[in-house]
Amino acid sequence: MGISIWQLLIVLALVILIFGTKKLRNLGGDVGSAVKSFKTAMKDGEDEPSMKKQIDKDEGETIEGEVSKEKDKA
Repeated sequence: MGISIWQLLIVLALVILIFGTKKLRNLGGDVGSAVKSFKTAMKDGEDEPSMKKQIDKDEGETIEGEVSKEKDKA
């Protein structure tokens, strides 16, 4: 019991009526550029072994501090 092509077409028609084609085109472009940026960042991250060295270096550090929690006095 999946979604049929007719149901998808009806939903698409309603979305176009509500938002308009210009907003959908802008949204599609924004999503596309975000995916492209993400892929580029992932590819650049694989090329930089210095990040792995930085993570390994920071692994042994201990941060000391005090945690306090204030309660509302209402």
